Amino acid sequence: MDDKTLMQDLLNTHKGLCDLYLHGAIESGTQNVHCTFTQGLQDALSMQNQIYSQMSQRGWYQMTPAEQNKIEQTKQKFSMQAQQQG
Repeated sequence: MDDKTLMQDLLNTHKGLCDLYLHGAIESGTQNVHCTFTQGLQDALSMQNQIYSQMSQRGWYQMTPAEQNKIEQTKQKFSMQAQQQG
């Protein structure tokens, strides 16, 4: 397994871990459990960011900038939804 594949696997694993911690925090029944899941989420997000940064520096994770017209369409969509709800 090459380094790029290993890093991609680590990144995907941490993304999944973040999802699990988030749902655990949302569904927690006590403050103590909520805080434990929240701290786990913060730690996992930090590690995910470090992995992403390393991949990005090596050119292994390329971001594609959003097109301005798609940004405007999305803003309009959510603006209209907010107006309908308000």
